Amino acid sequence: MNVAAAVVHLNNNNNNNNGEDSILATKRFVIFRLCPENSCSSCNSNYGEYIVDMDTYLESTLRFKQEQQEQYCQACEECAADGNDDDGNDAAARRRRRHLAYDNLNCNTCYDECKNIENMEVNGYVDASEYINCQKVYENENTGKVYYAGAMCSGSGTRIKIALFADEQCSLYDGSVDADQHIKNNNGYNVKLSYHLLKQTFPDYDCVASCAQVDENDGGNGDQAQQVEVAEVCQDLYEAAGKCEQVHGFVDGMKNYEAYDNQAAQEEEVCDFITMIKSGSYDQTGEIVVTAGRSVLSGKAKTTGGQKFALTFFVIGTVGLSAYAFLLHQQLTKGSGHTLSEQGGAMA
Repeated sequence: MNVAAAVVHLNNNNNNNNGEDSILATKRFVIFRLCPENSCSSCNSNYGEYIVDMDTYLESTLRFKQEQQEQYCQACEECAADGNDDDGNDAAARRRRRHLAYDNLNCNTCYDECKNIENMEVNGYVDASEYINCQKVYENENTGKVYYAGAMCSGSGTRIKIALFADEQCSLYDGSVDADQHIKNNNGYNVKLSYHLLKQTFPDYDCVASCAQVDENDGGNGDQAQQVEVAEVCQDLYEAAGKCEQVHGFVDGMKNYEAYDNQAAQEEEVCDFITMIKSGSYDQTGEIVVTAGRSVLSGKAKTTGGQKFALTFFVIGTVGLSAYAFLLHQQLTKGSGHTLSEQGGAMA
């Protein structure tokens, strides 16, 4: 279970957006779970729930998925070689077959799949994961129109997509235009975004990664169990995230954890913050949803003088709460050298 959300908070850098000083900026988060092994589709007990900034989440999961994809296509090549080499080394062939069986590889279909990935640009596509960091993709010198592409949460919070923004911090979302309309290749031609890799960071009812991995350098034998270690992607995200574990029955997650005292003191606030995010208090742009009035508090809304006066106090309170949420996140995730208890399990 993954949830993506954005929160507008106090902009300490006071960056300049479209020529106007803004006291607000958008911070994007991802909520994920560590579940018992093989239970990502029914992760309802004995799990931990965590919140981390989207940049950290995507950096870790995309690196893992990229390596996994490369290993998959390498295994596919070995699969084809096994079929064409009847005189090959029997031990090496058995090793490859074990590898392929572990990865559930279909030798009849993997070749076309890997070739499509390899020839993506030739077929008019570009990997969407190349645009997760905010970058300029369009500028019209005559009209002054500029678009930046970057990652953001979908409206449902169940996906991460590439969208267009009006500022270099990718805070001012422009929903009137699709990213595909202004993303071009090196030859100046429009290309379509391929989400084949990015969508694997938010799978439906499946695990992002198995956190217990066998040491590849440990050959093992029939008399001695192979060494199991925590997957890097799980360790990195666990260390970086704010944690909500005790209330979900995940009581051993923080053992041998360097920042245990700080985490234990702040865990209730983390759980409350996660609950607030999941309740739909913010829309996909990070604006506060005012459900009672069936409206969204947006920086783009026009108000009368009287309305501005009345809203001043509410906005000040909103900025204060947003700043508190941001500072809480910073406080919870500080520290280094954290250790994840080696319990196995998977990240959902």
